[in-house]
Amino acid sequence: MSVFTPLPESTLATWLRGYAVGRLVELKGIAAGVQNSNFFVTTTLGRYVLTLFEAIPRAELPYYLHLMAHLARHGLPVPAPIADRDNEYLGTLEGKPAVLVMRLPGQSVMAPGEQHCARVGAMLAGLHLAGQSYGRRQENPRGPAWRAATATEVRGFLPAEEQALLDTELAFQAQVDSAALPAGAIHADLFRDNVLWDGDHIGGVIDFYFAGHDSLLFDVAVTVNDWCATADGKLDAARCAALLTAYQAERPFTAAERLAWPAMLRAAALRFWLSRAADHHLPREGEMVLVKNPDEYRDILRHRIAAHPALPEV
Repeated sequence: MSVFTPLPESTLATWLRGYAVGRLVELKGIAAGVQNSNFFVTTTLGRYVLTLFEAIPRAELPYYLHLMAHLARHGLPVPAPIADRDNEYLGTLEGKPAVLVMRLPGQSVMAPGEQHCARVGAMLAGLHLAGQSYGRRQENPRGPAWRAATATEVRGFLPAEEQALLDTELAFQAQVDSAALPAGAIHADLFRDNVLWDGDHIGGVIDFYFAGHDSLLFDVAVTVNDWCATADGKLDAARCAALLTAYQAERPFTAAERLAWPAMLRAAALRFWLSRAADHHLPREGEMVLVKNPDEYRDILRHRIAAHPALPEV
């Protein structure tokens, strides 16, 4: 979450008249994340998060909003979108598509332990299972086509050693066949800062705006690469075991997924190395913008190539 588009309080106060959420009390920008403009909104009736979409085409947004509503109906701690007085989730503010969602309780835990990882694994499995009945389909926006295009954009900024790493990994991933892997709606960005903890329990899973239809195992790999990584980018065995064991207790891994696990960890690392490299070398202007260091995921990719991790047995 970031702020690319400043928003006057008077403009928001007028816009909120189209909702049954009371009058504006406080507006505060959120200086975390990398894609959209985000604000905490407090009204006389509750607390919400407002998102102005900076780059996602308007036609793609209903997929995300209805997915969030679908998961919330299934009891998952997901920020349900708020409908306006015309019963529409998606509005327009400052010329940008905009949505208001419930603000969920809790704070991120940036140094998770095994118990945190176990709860995240179980929650992710629940999300995947609930997503199987979601009727809309939209491909992962950061899938293979995006990775190839982004690699072309950033390659010239990289030193020769990193160009070689990038080229080798793209060639490797082009040979990976994911057709046999279970697929469905995935979060695709389940990092530590996108999970809110209310005591020992998950109070919220936020930021679904990279979600899409893809291999469920890719989502697990994205999550493990963040939640179970050590400071130098290697995998912490105990945290990995906690997360993956809790996940497979709800949705057992298939034989095809067990074979594909090392490649999926690499694909997940490549995706975030590329996105962070693009944000770093091709930044967008904004009032409050967070740009993360791409070197972290370059190093994670190197470690995943060197290692051959396996999924835990049932």
